[in-house]
Amino acid sequence: MADDFSFDIVEKFGALSEGKGGWMTELNSVSWGGRPAKFDIRSWSPDHQKMGKGITLSAEELASLRDILNGMDLGGPSA
Repeated sequence: MADDFSFDIVEKFGALSEGKGGWMTELNSVSWGGRPAKFDIRSWSPDHQKMGKGITLSAEELASLRDILNGMDLGGPSA
């Protein structure tokens, strides 16, 4: 069953951070196993052949996350 694992990065939206060895945490649109693409936040190796743990979100979930973030004070911890 593990041989059936496939993914296709449909669209790259941007990098959030860079980690060890050039791995980048990115927001992409990814199709998993030939299914319709969803929004995906995870770390990727420089050649995008290996990936770290991440989260996959529907458009509705991403919009909810955006709304939550827009309502937060991201200025840092208060003293």
